[in-house]
Amino acid sequence: MKNFCITFAVIIIIIATAVFASGAFESGHRPADYLRIHVRANSDSDADQDVKYIVKDAVVEYVTPYVARCNDKAAALGVMGGITDGIERVCESVLKAHGFSYGARAGIRREYFPSRVYDGVTLPGGAYDALIVELGSGSGDNWWCVLYPPLCFTSGTQDVVYRSLIYDIIEKFFKGYGGLCALSRVTQGG
Repeated sequence: MKNFCITFAVIIIIIATAVFASGAFESGHRPADYLRIHVRANSDSDADQDVKYIVKDAVVEYVTPYVARCNDKAAALGVMGGITDGIERVCESVLKAHGFSYGARAGIRREYFPSRVYDGVTLPGGAYDALIVELGSGSGDNWWCVLYPPLCFTSGTQDVVYRSLIYDIIEKFFKGYGGLCALSRVTQGG
């Protein structure tokens, strides 16, 4: 009976994970579910655009450990609001290291974003809460993405580790059975 319950639970979890991963819940997402990030370059000059991406990488590296500890958007908003001074320091350090004398400003605001697709998830156009980072005048082309949940914090220059809420729940559930490794041995007949 114990093996049957464990097997049944694993099947339910696999089905739920497959449905979630397939985007079946995609239509249920609203702008209120996300915290965006928007990095605006000083201008459209090649130099300003190049440094924007360097700053973006540094900001992503700085905020990722903070976001990784957040369990919901409200927590992410609170954390990001509390580290804007640190984000500005990171930006200004990168700018200075690359010979730029203009500064940077960071803050949380609600702004309009057009529709966008990230790894198969479509975010509708609308007003989103966002961490806005303006370099210098902030009048150049920009880079934007989703800060929470983190949908696009990837680049060839950094490794980002994402937590899986589903995995965390499963792991807690099966802790009494010695964790998921023990579950695997049980379901494989070991």
